[in-house]
Amino acid sequence: MAFELPALPYAYDALGPYMSAETLEYHHDKHHQAYVTNGNKLLEGSGLEGKSLEEVVKESYGKNAGLFNNAGQHYNHIHFWKWMKPNGGGAIPGELEKAIISDLGSVEKFREDFLAAGAGQFGSGWCWLAVKDGKLTVMKTPNGENPLVHGATPLLGCDVWEHSYYIDYRNARPKYLEAFFDHLVNWEYVAELFGAAK
Repeated sequence: MAFELPALPYAYDALGPYMSAETLEYHHDKHHQAYVTNGNKLLEGSGLEGKSLEEVVKESYGKNAGLFNNAGQHYNHIHFWKWMKPNGGGAIPGELEKAIISDLGSVEKFREDFLAAGAGQFGSGWCWLAVKDGKLTVMKTPNGENPLVHGATPLLGCDVWEHSYYIDYRNARPKYLEAFFDHLVNWEYVAELFGAAK
């Protein structure tokens, strides 16, 4: 099953002023495309051809670093584009909000922990809202790693690789994280993944 670059679910300029068309063009058309191109080359002869992307990610982890890095980032980015929408942020759908309050203390506490995970990830990586052992948890991972390889299901991830924010925010990663959480998150998609993970 070859990796394919999905089209963005919105126009390049649809996430302004929080994420520019220039950032999306570079991030989607260059960086994500490179993970797809390199991933497909590395998939050949790996013994994992024909497996689902999730299986490739899980089975290459710790065994085939090149394939894992590209497959992991391909998986992360397929969702990353859907985790954002124009006029995002705002109210969190009911069931998900209830779970956030019961598992993470409050929406405010969750926001604080999620932003801290992203700001505190040294170097490249991601911060996450995930389900593990039936409970919501906030995590961070280095490079292309994601919750799948730690026995968890990702519900929301924010890319804190510099190419995700440097054009728009320079080195102000915390400002980018705030803009992502407050103005870009597609909570309906997060709620949909939460429903499927339950």
